[in-house]
Amino acid sequence: MDAFRVGFVTGATPDKWARAWRERQRQPLELVPVTEEEQELRLRDLGLDMCLVRLPVDRDGLHLVPLYDEVPVVVVPRDHFVTAAPEVRLADLVDEQLVVPHPSGWTPDVDQLPWPPMSAQEAVEVVASGGGVAILPMSVARLHHRKDVESRPVTDLPPTKIGLAWLVARDDEQTQAFVGVVRGRTARSSRG
Repeated sequence: MDAFRVGFVTGATPDKWARAWRERQRQPLELVPVTEEEQELRLRDLGLDMCLVRLPVDRDGLHLVPLYDEVPVVVVPRDHFVTAAPEVRLADLVDEQLVVPHPSGWTPDVDQLPWPPMSAQEAVEVVASGGGVAILPMSVARLHHRKDVESRPVTDLPPTKIGLAWLVARDDEQTQAFVGVVRGRTARSSRG
């Protein structure tokens, strides 16, 4: 029996759903880490049965169940002035270099250096070196945490969202069984 393949974007944590699946289903489950850049492609090329995605994604031909919001945080060097407060606003960051673009389109008021594309981990390394700041989902910042950086919630940025996506054409019994697990249905409850 082939494994049911569920992708998960960096920072998403599918563990509790994987445990529930393994308790209820005979079909093996394979968890596959994916980047934001490849999350949708891997669904559409049939490399994954489902994927925990970071929105937005192109909804054409996809079912999507929104799951939860992620708090945006700014990652700064440990001795940065924003570490004196428990949270920050964008106005506190207007004079900063942003090392990776933020999905909201927000940029600081100062001229920005043309940073090459980089992963979240590389961005945190640049921040640690004093090259700028990064705004990331809290889960991603925690994943790449280092002793020489700190993070603070940014209160006036909208949260990012995690959802469960799958192809409309792939809406079968196994897919609905995983949706049930994610939605908290018990092994005895029906799909109603």
